[in-house]
Amino acid sequence: MKNSVLLWFRIDLRLSDNPALENAINLNRPIIPIYIHDDEDALQRKLGGASKWWLFHSLKTLSLELKGFGSRLLYFNGKAEKIIQQIIKEAKSDTVIWNRRYEPWAVKRDTIIKNQLNNQGINVSSFNSNLLFEPWEIKSKTGNPFKVFTPYKNALLSKDRSSKIIEDPKNILAPKLWPASLNLNDLKLLDQKNWSTKFDKMWKPGNKEAKLKLDIFIKNRISNYDTDRDMPGLEGTSKLSPHLRFGEISPREIINTINFNASKYNVKSLETFKSEIIWREFAHNLLWYFPEIHKKTIKRKFENFKWNYNNKNFDLWAKGLTGYPIVDAGMRELWSTGWMHNRVRMITASFLTKHLLLPWQLGEAWFWDTLIDADPANNASGWQWVAGCGADAAPYFRIFNPILQGQKFDPKGIYIKTFLPELKMLSPKFIHEPWKADSAILKNSDINLGETYPPPIVDHQFARKRALRKYAEIK
Repeated sequence: MKNSVLLWFRIDLRLSDNPALENAINLNRPIIPIYIHDDEDALQRKLGGASKWWLFHSLKTLSLELKGFGSRLLYFNGKAEKIIQQIIKEAKSDTVIWNRRYEPWAVKRDTIIKNQLNNQGINVSSFNSNLLFEPWEIKSKTGNPFKVFTPYKNALLSKDRSSKIIEDPKNILAPKLWPASLNLNDLKLLDQKNWSTKFDKMWKPGNKEAKLKLDIFIKNRISNYDTDRDMPGLEGTSKLSPHLRFGEISPREIINTINFNASKYNVKSLETFKSEIIWREFAHNLLWYFPEIHKKTIKRKFENFKWNYNNKNFDLWAKGLTGYPIVDAGMRELWSTGWMHNRVRMITASFLTKHLLLPWQLGEAWFWDTLIDADPANNASGWQWVAGCGADAAPYFRIFNPILQGQKFDPKGIYIKTFLPELKMLSPKFIHEPWKADSAILKNSDINLGETYPPPIVDHQFARKRALRKYAEIK
């Protein structure tokens, strides 16, 4: 029997369009698929509770798919360097294959493992499965990384890489003897905040679901994506973000599918959606060149910004009790579903950093724990963009008006009433400013301001002027 190949799954939890799997299959040798819950690295940023829920069900789905090929997914818990050595020794493997990650701690760990294995005479191969291009492949003419999105996008689009999607496997050879493995439950991924019961009814992780979502999105929603994507009360987005986060579908497969359907749908909407995929690439480019992006500002002058540390205000923001309905609806959507509409992510982030003058790192950490699609690149770069301290950031004087944002993007209050049922009887005239309704209207709407719903925790005009003054100090 030929020596087995270790196939190390990480954030590529799919069999479809998986280059590491394809290369393992092409060796025509037994494959041992493994997943290591490496939570011991002191440098690693541990997954948040919502992400752990998704990971659990994604692994479960992948395991079932592998069983369909007569294979299985083995689970391990501990430091990857030690676990891989143990499996190699037990299974007598001479080859290890994986798809690359781009977080700084993962890059450092993978480099150590690769060097260690090479010194032992073990064959090691790694591939790109999670991005359209490697971060180091897209640079300016001077060879520097891009800090502005549009030039980055143009540089990416100028690269012609016509590549076919890797076909689904036809067979996966199994070893005669399997190494000992933990059970999925042993990884203890479902012990965070008891979110599992509510998420079970809303989300279905896995590659098949990701492909189904993409198909439904293209057929039913992509033609209006350019306008509907900003309306949180509509089903206007793809909701593919958590599937992309855990590698259940590749960005290449999404782009190829979009290009294949280009002649059938609104060109502007197609291009807008492709730009969103490229923005994700841009975020990973930033992560590669600014590895501490979730802690340190890209624009260094912001390191001296004088934030107002106020725990009470942060708690009110996190619980959706700021008194601004569009902000509160977003924060309650996040807590109850593990997801938040992208337009509302910008509104809530702007409110935290500019109305409350709380550090963007606090908001980024909260999103990291509560989002099922909490991505190390997208999450941090998005927060820095809103706060004005990141690459291609919103100018310091851009302060989202939560009232106008609600009126423009949720004019009838459909989204607000979904997540703030206490305001469901208010008319569109007052749904974005309940405090302006007179006592009779509030009474008829079953609202007791200050009890059933709070008044604004800060006046918008006051907060705007204060933020402009503070930001101007470091302009």
